[in-house]
Amino acid sequence: MSNQPLNVLGEPLQLCCSNPMTGFFRDGSCRTGPEDLGTHVVCARMTAAFLEFTRSRGNDLSTPRPEYQFPGLKPGDRWCLCALRWREACEAGFAPPVELGATHAKALEWVSLELLRAHAVDKLN
Repeated sequence: MSNQPLNVLGEPLQLCCSNPMTGFFRDGSCRTGPEDLGTHVVCARMTAAFLEFTRSRGNDLSTPRPEYQFPGLKPGDRWCLCALRWREACEAGFAPPVELGATHAKALEWVSLELLRAHAVDKLN
């Protein structure tokens, strides 16, 4: 049995984004582990509406924070979001599109595959 992480489709987890470098481990992947208390497992494409929503909830992802090597995000960037933040944004009508292949299977503990599929990037084109 492989220790390779799986995505929500049961396939090997794909890279979410390396520019900007995302993921709890800052390796471009939405991998997770016991130290990732926020469970940053949903690979999402940022939208202006989501960035404003998350800022209004106390998590400003737009402002650069050089002291943390964080460039600040803009619409179109892909980023590993906390599963519960994505679900909260979805319930409020601000869910950003999801990259299913790069979203870790652990996301299914908080969000249904059907809901993720409904917001999948390839469904929105």
